[in-house]
Amino acid sequence: MTRPAAATRMERALAALAVDPGGLKGIVLRARMSPVRHAFETALKHMPDTPRRIHPGISDLQLFGGLNIAASLAEGRPVRDKGLSETPGLLVLTMAERTGADLAARLSQILDADTGHALVLLDEGATAEEAPPLSLQDRLAFHIEPEDEALRTQALRLPARADLDTARKGLARIAVPEDAMGLLVALAARFGIDSLRAPLLALRTARALTALDREKSVGEAALMEAVELVYPSRATRFPAEAEDPAMDPPPDTPQPPDDATDEGSGKGAGELPDEILVQAIAALLPPDLLDRLKVARAAQARAASSGAGSKRRGNRRGRPLPSRPGRPSQQARIDPVATLRSAAPWQRLRRTPQNAHRPVIIYPSDIRLRRFEDRSDRLLIFTVDASGSSAVARLAEAKGAVELMLAQAYARRDHVALIAFRGDGAELLLSPTRSLVQAKRQLSSLPGGGGTPLAAGLVAASELAQHARGRGMSPTLVLLTDGRANIPLSGTPDRAEARQDAETIAAGLARQGVPGVLVDTANRPAESARSIAARLGADYLALPRADAHKISASVTAALEH
Repeated sequence: MTRPAAATRMERALAALAVDPGGLKGIVLRARMSPVRHAFETALKHMPDTPRRIHPGISDLQLFGGLNIAASLAEGRPVRDKGLSETPGLLVLTMAERTGADLAARLSQILDADTGHALVLLDEGATAEEAPPLSLQDRLAFHIEPEDEALRTQALRLPARADLDTARKGLARIAVPEDAMGLLVALAARFGIDSLRAPLLALRTARALTALDREKSVGEAALMEAVELVYPSRATRFPAEAEDPAMDPPPDTPQPPDDATDEGSGKGAGELPDEILVQAIAALLPPDLLDRLKVARAAQARAASSGAGSKRRGNRRGRPLPSRPGRPSQQARIDPVATLRSAAPWQRLRRTPQNAHRPVIIYPSDIRLRRFEDRSDRLLIFTVDASGSSAVARLAEAKGAVELMLAQAYARRDHVALIAFRGDGAELLLSPTRSLVQAKRQLSSLPGGGGTPLAAGLVAASELAQHARGRGMSPTLVLLTDGRANIPLSGTPDRAEARQDAETIAAGLARQGVPGVLVDTANRPAESARSIAARLGADYLALPRADAHKISASVTAALEH
């Protein structure tokens, strides 16, 4: 029975990694628990280096080693633990899609040290947004996402241990054509691969495959197989989009004679036509490549701006929380008072002739760790509808609500901003501030009248929310409007288009995870405002003819329930 091409590629990738683990750095397998995942993990057990499993919650002490405070206190002498980074080997990271930026940086540091470590990422993400950090994936040579149903009945076969050892010994003697790297870089550019690691990893893959095949120099077949294994997962565009007539050689460029030969060992890589390699890589690209890239970039942008949160636990600053038992590390500091309080009742029972010289006898179970809760600043973004004949009264109510919120800002650590939209656009009238004096000065004169560009107001609120998150704040939207939009983003009056634009932008704000409240200021609450609130994922408050005190009290209750 003919073996599936996907199974062959997985076997060859694992075999190349077994030959040169320190050079190829590792492999990503994106597959949930299945026969394919089981076959892959079974094959890992037959690798020359015994795999060691780690998880996203691994500590720095386990990775890099260091002083074991608990054991040192128990034995009365310094006790040092060895870390995984001190012994080269194959690390298998389970649930890799949950890897945080801090762990990704530490693992990258281990890989970049070139001490012979290799990393296997077992990615169990169910959606495109759930994936290991791109910075970590870029360092690993191979990315496998099996979809072939025939793989369910296939076992992965690796070369015999003796063959792998022979290939390892002969790896340093493999000759490489001089033009191989130039060809690999040009191919990477055709597919929009801007990382220089890709051609370097492809070349090392070609050398490892050549050593496995017991050849003396890298040939055309090894180069083609290497680019098929390394490039498809890194491509950011289809090759047709990269073609540029300006890059073609001029027609009068002299061609080398047919009998020209390369000096050195082996044939030149340039003898392999570029289009053959391009077609080989393109055939392996997923048809939804562009859609995947959009999702990945959106997830990356959200990750970059997700530093804000209403609560963040740590061990450095913030409101103290009760200490808890645990194992000390660089991220978890000991609470000396709580630790001594825990050990004090047992001193008489623990005293022996051997430890009589020690003033205090502390066991690992006595250790207590400090905990703090750091609350990030919250930004209340008041987005006010300043259109129509009642704009003056509406803005006066908003002004009073903002001033009441500012009066409470010091105790609640809130900042306040004000956006007004009218006519054909929106304007930031009050930048984020806690200063009541500055707020009154900027709120002294608020213009009103004109159309209702609700979409423009939501766009302004979205941009301000993103900016606030970049500064470590937690934005919250307070939208005061009747929901009757009539000016779209194009600026031309069109009620249907304006409503559609507003709902689209509102859905985008909801995807950003910005909480909020919509205050319906219409005399008679209508379905339009409820619809916008639903798209925003915000609480809906119907407050016709509400004054500033009622708005402030209702918004505060809605945000804190």
